[in-house]
Amino acid sequence: MNTLLALYEQGGDLVYSGESVTQLMHAWQCGRLAEKSGASAALQLASWLHDVGHLWANLEGTPTLRGQDDVHECIGAQVLLPVFGPAVSEPVRLHVQAKRYLVGSREIYASKLSPDSVRSLKLQGGPMGPQECAAFEAEPFFADAVKLRVWDDLGKKSTWFEDTRHDALDHLMQLMRRVARANVIQI
Repeated sequence: MNTLLALYEQGGDLVYSGESVTQLMHAWQCGRLAEKSGASAALQLASWLHDVGHLWANLEGTPTLRGQDDVHECIGAQVLLPVFGPAVSEPVRLHVQAKRYLVGSREIYASKLSPDSVRSLKLQGGPMGPQECAAFEAEPFFADAVKLRVWDDLGKKSTWFEDTRHDALDHLMQLMRRVARANVIQI
C-alpha cells in the first residue's frame, strides 16, 4: 500500500496527454464519483486505482501517441490482486474491455470519449462485436467494470478537486487499509 501511495505522491502531477487533469486528480474524481454513487469500498478503491498501471509502467510521454498500448489495466490488476483481491483487481482489469463494450453496444458512447481514449481504443482492439459483448456480459465483474468505465470518462474535469493533495492521499490510504482489512478477513 505504501508503494501504491508513493506512486501517486511521485507521479500524481503527471498530466494525461490531451486531458486537463493530472493522474491524482483523475484518480480522486473517479473515486469520488464511485463514493457518491454508493459503490462498495472495493469498487471505490478500484475507481481510485484503475490507472495505477500507467504509473507502475512509468513509460515516458504518452504511449498512444507512439502507437503503443501500455496494457495498464493488466499491470494494475496484477499489482492489486494480491493486496486487495478480485473485487478491486477485476474491475481494473476489465475497465478497458468495458470501454470497448460500451462503444460496441451503445452508438453514442464513442462520441463522448476523449481524444486519448479514442486513440487507445484503436490500440486496444476497437469496439466489441455482438459475440464479444455477450461474452463480456458473462464476466463476474462486468457490472462493476462498466460503472468504473463511466466514472473514468466523467472524471476528467480540471476544476473539480475539492481536497488538498495531502487530504486526497490520506483518504486513499485510509480506503486502501479498509479494503485490505476486509480482504484479509474474507480469505
